[in-house]
Amino acid sequence: MKLRTVMFSLAALGFCASASAQAPIVIKFSHVVAVDTPKGKASEFFKKRAEELTKGKVKVEVYANSALYKDKEELEALQLGAVQMLAPSLAKFGPLGVKEFEVFDLPYIFDDASELHRVTQGPIGAGILKKLEPKGIVGLAYWDNGFKSFSANTPIRTPADLKGKKLRIQSSKVLEEEIRTVGGLPQVMAFSEVYQALQTGVVDGTENPHSNMFTQKMHEVQKHLTVTDHGYLGYAVIANKKFWDGLPADIRGQLETAMKESTVYANKIAQEENDKSLEGIKKSGKTQVYVPTKEEKLAFKKAMVPVHQKMEGRIGKDLIQSIYKETGFDPAKL
Repeated sequence: MKLRTVMFSLAALGFCASASAQAPIVIKFSHVVAVDTPKGKASEFFKKRAEELTKGKVKVEVYANSALYKDKEELEALQLGAVQMLAPSLAKFGPLGVKEFEVFDLPYIFDDASELHRVTQGPIGAGILKKLEPKGIVGLAYWDNGFKSFSANTPIRTPADLKGKKLRIQSSKVLEEEIRTVGGLPQVMAFSEVYQALQTGVVDGTENPHSNMFTQKMHEVQKHLTVTDHGYLGYAVIANKKFWDGLPADIRGQLETAMKESTVYANKIAQEENDKSLEGIKKSGKTQVYVPTKEEKLAFKKAMVPVHQKMEGRIGKDLIQSIYKETGFDPAKL
């Protein structure tokens, strides 16, 4: 009788193990922007390809629009294992102690996407991602959002027009210095709170890629937008290191393929979405869009590039110089 009981128990255990082996690995992927932004669409693309390539062995649950966690909460949630994947903006990693990421916040360090991709898709970008590992985080890829423009309720034609303005920024010492350099008052605030803050006058303006501004309807509460393209906003797609390292090798390889495909897709649509959003802002009639002349843009550049030197001690002079070398940027020629 005892033998039969033991055999029955072993059979039951075998059945449980087999059932659990068939249960999909669930990846909770949280982000703070709308589904119809470049990051939102790329996250859904990753979900589709991850599930296809793993033949259903992985299930990706995407939570958009701060549905699970706000800006300030999501990194801690990832480190604790409450979610498995995030795509935070690069400015989020400075407060985590990895200050090298703040190099991407430097104004006008990249003139265009081709210069940017030489860094994000090359050895410099890979080296910066590796610095996350001691924090229990694996860096998987960089996704573009786009270049940022300034908005306010008064016209912005010169850097002096930003003087005294309360401008919302992400939590970044570089962005604080950037705003102070043009005489503005930096206001750190969660992305989900910006629309209301603009609507009620808690802040006067902000800096955002056009897709963020349009999808969050910020253009409805901002009268002026100037296409300064003064800084880059991108994301690092990251995973909980313990979770990622614990995946079966074949599954991890399939997810890496899905991520490569998603990165190509994300960077392709980022520019398209920003162009479409700028047209949407213009057509709304609520915000007057101004494109600076070459001379006006140079004035913004000259006013803001001194931030690079001020931040050398924080970010690392060698890292900044290595990007100059990669892109051909020379502040002395401004």
